[in-house]
Amino acid sequence: MSKSFEILDVSLRDGSHSVRHAFTEEQVRAVAKGLNAAGVRYFEVSHGDGLGGSSLQYGLSATDELKLIETAVSECTTSEVSVLLIPGIGTKENLQAAARLGAKMVRVATHVTEADVAAQHIQLGRELGLKTAGFLMMSHMAPVEKIVEQAKLFESYGAEIVYVTDSAGAMLPQDVTARIQALRQELQCEIGFHAHNNLSMAMANTIAAVESGATYIDGSIRALGAGAGNTQTEVMVAVLEKLGYQADIDLYKILDVANQVIAPMMQQPQEITGGSLLLGHAGVYSSFLLHAQKAAQQFGVDERDILMELGRMKTVGGQEDLIYEVAQHLIKA
Repeated sequence: MSKSFEILDVSLRDGSHSVRHAFTEEQVRAVAKGLNAAGVRYFEVSHGDGLGGSSLQYGLSATDELKLIETAVSECTTSEVSVLLIPGIGTKENLQAAARLGAKMVRVATHVTEADVAAQHIQLGRELGLKTAGFLMMSHMAPVEKIVEQAKLFESYGAEIVYVTDSAGAMLPQDVTARIQALRQELQCEIGFHAHNNLSMAMANTIAAVESGATYIDGSIRALGAGAGNTQTEVMVAVLEKLGYQADIDLYKILDVANQVIAPMMQQPQEITGGSLLLGHAGVYSSFLLHAQKAAQQFGVDERDILMELGRMKTVGGQEDLIYEVAQHLIKA
């Protein structure tokens, strides 16, 4: 089968959550060099919560993200650097700075029902000459009709790609198929899919996305990412090749990045634990896991109870402060 998709690697953005935003210039340089050599067209470099995310609420970065972007760009000969921007966290000035340093793509991320807050950022991305995408986070929380409505808003603002984003790792393949097929029928732009592996469904969901018409799919080396991580890039390359697709990524070289570069910098194995499993089961934003673990230790409560309550409350990205309020409430209860 001829190639019909691009693999975008998020190890240096979503993976930032897993290492508590402690990437160094040397680590980013090594990963960028390896991804470029392996033939990965796009890879993302930002704080885990996007441009401007370094803060007490979201986690302070050990190294300025603009320096990390500059370092990554310097290693690219064929690859291109993408950045993530969440309106309300990142600003237009942050995006302009990233573009000056050589970023070639921006993905503007909003909650699945709030695409309207992204208009000015998507328009700026196009004005800066960046490949520009809209990123519908927590897509499991909205019915197909609402996702189509919000995706059309992104497209009307100028988005060249619209992503269905399973931020909680809560979807099953049929959920992905329904959403991607609906967008494929209703939109003229390209469609992307971003998975988390909290229910061990990331690879199956990614295959469902490709077979339903997604043209951009995300992965991370060694599954390095929030919660139980993302679809594992090197595994995805191998699986898609077995299915007959041409991924145009050198399997040996991407394995070298996984084993020789990423593995030594991981703080713990990326696996499905009780906490990450409950993220998917309860439909909780994947980056909440480390905050929930910290709150559980601080207040002496079970992290699983925190996550289940957050799911019941239908919390969304940006409500990290609620995690600690929930922990305190559990003590009183």
